[in-house]
Amino acid sequence: MTMNENHMKSLISNVALVAAIVMPFFNIPLIYKIIKRKSSGDISVSWVLGVWICIVLMAPAGFTSQDLVWRTFNYVNFLFFTVVMIVVCKYRKGNK
Repeated sequence: MTMNENHMKSLISNVALVAAIVMPFFNIPLIYKIIKRKSSGDISVSWVLGVWICIVLMAPAGFTSQDLVWRTFNYVNFLFFTVVMIVVCKYRKGNK
């Protein structure tokens, strides 16, 4: 591989790593919106729980992966989507 190819691979990996960290942060506006309104009535609980269960089932493979991008994404996504799931369930019928 030439130096240019190595540089390109490194650049692609770095961009992917940044995206793996940043993408789950897009859950923050959803979390904020639910807390501010004190309701998650417009969010499907079955969808949230389905996505969260899939994340939990994929997590062991992601956490043990040799691929830094995939491993990092799994840690950050697991954290933020767990918060989404908790907030959606907590505010499902409004603030009690």
